[in-house]
Amino acid sequence: MRTNRERFFLLACNASSTVATTDFDNELSEILKVACLAAAEGGQVIRDRLGAEVIKTKGNSQDLLTEVDAQVQTLLHQAQQQAFPHHSFLGEESVSPGPVAAAAALEGFLEDPNSPDWLWLVDPIDGTTNFVQSIPLSTISIGVAYKGEVVAGVILDPFRDECFFASKGKGAFCNGRPIQVGAVPAVGDAVVSTGFGATGSSGPMLRGMNALTELPVRSIRMMGSAAIMFAWIGCGRLTAYFEVDLNVWDIAAGAIIVKEAGGKMSNINGEDYSLRTRCILASNGKTHDELMKALQEANCLSLDSQS
Repeated sequence: MRTNRERFFLLACNASSTVATTDFDNELSEILKVACLAAAEGGQVIRDRLGAEVIKTKGNSQDLLTEVDAQVQTLLHQAQQQAFPHHSFLGEESVSPGPVAAAAALEGFLEDPNSPDWLWLVDPIDGTTNFVQSIPLSTISIGVAYKGEVVAGVILDPFRDECFFASKGKGAFCNGRPIQVGAVPAVGDAVVSTGFGATGSSGPMLRGMNALTELPVRSIRMMGSAAIMFAWIGCGRLTAYFEVDLNVWDIAAGAIIVKEAGGKMSNINGEDYSLRTRCILASNGKTHDELMKALQEANCLSLDSQS
């Protein structure tokens, strides 16, 4: 019997080998294979250690760290280094806490003329609070950028054995099957997701949630993992997701999965998604403009401390 690692590896191979027609496509195909395999291995660690104790907090008491975060990131980094030693790697656990440090770390790569063209953007456990509370809703998120553009992404849900992945121009998949965003045409039928801690983001996020309930949307959900919400938009389980301040490793993999599944990614001002985007709106596309207008009118655009 194949292990989950082998099964996800084969799914990635099967899904990507049929579309690799250029050297660049072949590189993306190999990246997906390595990322899916490494994520499956890291996912086993997460499953085995669900409910691990907090070893410390980071920027605030809501920003938790377990020894498993570092363990999984090391595993992912080693896989990347072994397969692609010429690529760079930026993981959440390598950066000091807080949005300023996260933005500065990204700028260090983007502005350095000597940086490699390829950059892996990794959140080893997206949904650490869920993980600590033994809530089986945490993911591994791996985005890969080429010359500043996200071109591949993998999101692994280890508790449902679902591996979402996409590469530029080749579509999005879950466990090897093509996925697409939902066809919900009107915000009244939209199931919107969001997430925030009890920190400085509370004000604009609460304004945004209130604005959407007044439209109204059908429902608002908070899952505790941005990555899984992006993946679920990609496969049609959710209609949209918004948040005013996310780090690049929280968004990158989800961005390409949503876009390749036919959805739309922008900031809440309507500018196209880029690696520097922190205030995010992801949707199935059909509901994007109306949701964005409501969030703009609620001044759900950035942290209040940045307004």
